[in-house]
Amino acid sequence: MATIQDVARAAGVSISTVSHVLNNTRFVQPETRERVESAIRRLGYQPNAVARSLRRRTTNTIAMIVPDSANPFLAELARSVEDAAFAEGYNMILCNSAASVEREEACIRMLLSKQMDGFIFVPLSRDPERLRLLLDAEVPVVILRDLAGAVPVDAVLTDNEQGGYLAGHYLLQLGHRRIGFLSGPRDSMLSEQRLAGFRRALCEGGVELSDELTLFGDFRYDSGQSAMVQLLQSASPPSAVFVTSDLMAIGALQALHHAHLRAPQDISLVGFDNIFLSSLVSPPLTTIAQPIQEIGQQAIAALLRRIQEPALAPFRLLLPSQLVERESCRAVVPEREEEYNKR
Repeated sequence: MATIQDVARAAGVSISTVSHVLNNTRFVQPETRERVESAIRRLGYQPNAVARSLRRRTTNTIAMIVPDSANPFLAELARSVEDAAFAEGYNMILCNSAASVEREEACIRMLLSKQMDGFIFVPLSRDPERLRLLLDAEVPVVILRDLAGAVPVDAVLTDNEQGGYLAGHYLLQLGHRRIGFLSGPRDSMLSEQRLAGFRRALCEGGVELSDELTLFGDFRYDSGQSAMVQLLQSASPPSAVFVTSDLMAIGALQALHHAHLRAPQDISLVGFDNIFLSSLVSPPLTTIAQPIQEIGQQAIAALLRRIQEPALAPFRLLLPSQLVERESCRAVVPEREEEYNKR
């Protein structure tokens, strides 16, 4: 393998000049820079990344920790963060905590030992204990899931409460009055925020959310399927359902299929996240979109600010959600409106 000494000899310059070209640490005359870069290309020289990181005390590598890398939303989110990091000259290591507190902590400790320049963290729960491990290590970190101000830290978040409100308001506009709610975990901040917005919209429309039609799952396909089965067993099933993740909503669609029912003809469905799969199912899913690409870009921008200026005050950005209309909802059919109003 070619060395920096080989490059210097081939270009007819000193080793320090090659170093300045590689690291942009001093002005080098254009013709000299061209000779050095030509020698680098000709010899196939690759700088020793480990040695450079030791000298600079940086690795140009960030870590991202997510609770479930198989979840399509989190997979798409990780991709958006990685794309934004790469555009800024950073590599990214993804670590999956697999919905385990112990594994989440192990991921953090392992990645800290590898001297990451910063962390993008999607906490498993609202418990800030693992986040404090990062802050105690004085490593730059940005979280992508709300901890309700439990710890002062940079955060880039979706307005989940607004998203829940948009779903409720939309279904009311379509004439639905008996509306079900299929949520993620009961103790999840995401569930609470989406439920709060949804309940606010229904309250403004003079509709009360029935406890009988409010069910909790885990944001995954199977729990959406089983929760919809339970809703259909109600003495008076809903005419529409808001499901707080697209993956659960796709499970709910499958439950309707098994029951020989259809969306939107029998029950209207609204999901949440706008994952890629939501446009591919039949019918294509009406959903509340999280701005996945913007989250990734803003998270990396916030992290780089924190790396460059560690003393900045904590930064919090709340990004708006948006209703995406597709084909899984329709207005209450006029001849059935009286039936719905009696429910």
